[in-house]
Amino acid sequence: MKTRVTEQLGIAYPIIQGGMMWVGLAELAAAVSNAGGLGIITALTQPTPDALRQEIERCRALTDKPFGVNLTILPTVTPPPYAEYVSAIIEGGVTIVETAGNSPREFIDRFKANGVRIVHKCTTVRHALSAERNGVDMVSIDGLECAGHPGEDDVGGLVLIPAAARQLKIPVIASGGIADGRGMAAALALGAEGVNMGTRFCVTQEAPIHDDIKQALVRGSERDTALIFRTLKNTARVFRNAIADEVLSMERREGGCTFEEIRPLVAGQRGRAALASGVVDGGIVSAGQCIGLIDDVPTCAELIERMVLQCRERLQVAGRWAA
Repeated sequence: MKTRVTEQLGIAYPIIQGGMMWVGLAELAAAVSNAGGLGIITALTQPTPDALRQEIERCRALTDKPFGVNLTILPTVTPPPYAEYVSAIIEGGVTIVETAGNSPREFIDRFKANGVRIVHKCTTVRHALSAERNGVDMVSIDGLECAGHPGEDDVGGLVLIPAAARQLKIPVIASGGIADGRGMAAALALGAEGVNMGTRFCVTQEAPIHDDIKQALVRGSERDTALIFRTLKNTARVFRNAIADEVLSMERREGGCTFEEIRPLVAGQRGRAALASGVVDGGIVSAGQCIGLIDDVPTCAELIERMVLQCRERLQVAGRWAA
């Protein structure tokens, strides 16, 4: 398949594995890249910049294809050493970075000077336009259906993708709610030049997640996610388990709740432990509405091959209907 995304990133298919905390490790990234997509290592999953350097080398030993690194920039009281993580990415010879969260503006010149292409993830068209002005190479636009943080505007992909595509000059990558070739065909028809998937790649054989978690996502329907942190203006879509229900209950009580009150429930390390142990109710598990479209646990190669075939079939069928 040939779009500006495949051409600029040097990949066979315009399918990107989004950066995911605790999940974006070398094994998964390499499997996606070897299958013709773009695998992504998650920088902040690694405790230090030196650990990221080692993970980059580990990924390079597993694939000779392009792969990228996700760097999510968040407003925190004690931020991680972002500049050092940027140095690790550049010194590791990585030529593609996926940025998310706050604007990567302060690092764009360094990335550009070292030949690194920047894919910035946004949840609104206005932020995408700002990212384009700042010099990113592509925008991944995240609809309300997505796992993780969909923003506060509540715009689904059917509107958000074409709204971005008609205003941006740089390539648009559709993210959120995509798990198969039908979604990929729809994204291309809406004006995107590629797709970004997180939840679907979590439910693959190579994903570093306990099989009990994967099977819970397979059993889940499109109704089995929840939006938490809404009252805190930091909305996140997660799998609906006992922890998510408890957080929702606390948010809905009279007067709501503070983040400090729910912090023990939603702590990142607790979620990480749940993914590793397979205890579905052990912590927060990010998941998008596309779990309703997931009914197996294929290898990344099987998934991507199937998606591409189905995408082509659906585009051909739609073309016949429009003839």
